[in-house]
Amino acid sequence: MFGYVRPALDRLEAADRDAYQGVYCGLCHAMARRHGWPARFTLNYDFAFLAVLLTSGQGEDGTCARRCPAHPFRRPRACLKGAGLETAADESMILTWYKLTDDVQDRGLFAGLPYRALRRLFRRGYRRAAAARPEFDRLVGAGLERLRQMELERSPRLDQVADCFAAILAAAAAELPQSEERRRIMGQLLYHLGRWIYLVDAWDDLKDDRKQDRYNPLSARFSGRAEEERGYVETTLTHSLRLCGSAANLLELGRWAPIVENVLYSGLPAVQSAVLDGRWRELRKIKHREKHT
Repeated sequence: MFGYVRPALDRLEAADRDAYQGVYCGLCHAMARRHGWPARFTLNYDFAFLAVLLTSGQGEDGTCARRCPAHPFRRPRACLKGAGLETAADESMILTWYKLTDDVQDRGLFAGLPYRALRRLFRRGYRRAAAARPEFDRLVGAGLERLRQMELERSPRLDQVADCFAAILAAAAAELPQSEERRRIMGQLLYHLGRWIYLVDAWDDLKDDRKQDRYNPLSARFSGRAEEERGYVETTLTHSLRLCGSAANLLELGRWAPIVENVLYSGLPAVQSAVLDGRWRELRKIKHREKHT
């Protein structure tokens, strides 16, 4: 997806950092096992957090010792394995496929060539994931089609457009093999998280969208003067985060509670501040270099 949903790793206890790393590594292995080795390249922090949420409340999953392909000379790492990781792997592949489809449609013939090539690379993995999660695939496809129609119309109705994307992410909760109450609460958490992601991404893309005359929901809502309405945007983003936290407080998260709370109360506010201040893209480059050194 977008890569905004990150933990504040320096604020996690060592055991919680190891648990989060286990989910991240476990999801990477699950995606490769279920959808082919190239699926590893789609892994990001958003999907890792989705895996944490889908894993929570499903009992104790097993662990395994695996070497990381990105760091072949390091000692074997412990990774998590279980039904939650498999569900997250399938849903991640479906979301990646539709994101690439949207990128192809948003760009011209030549600019869209790299995205067409990537989509072709992931076609087999997507088909496997869609066969495993047909209802989720249907909901995501229908939701993105509605969203695309509003974007083509350059809709200024910010809440309606953001609601459409939020409902797509909320659909991930429908795959939970748990009580209806837990699915409903998890759906609310994912809904408000999806709304936050969509609006943060819109602010992050303001300058690029303006240069290329692409639709941006914030530009459409504020008639091209979105930067002047930073206070409003910050307020509505913070409101979405608070609603995420309210939903999380109703869930029994077990050992994953410190990680979920860290993401919602430390990681996301830090990302929000960096995006609004215009520091996010440079920080992301620095973090990427640190991660691969």
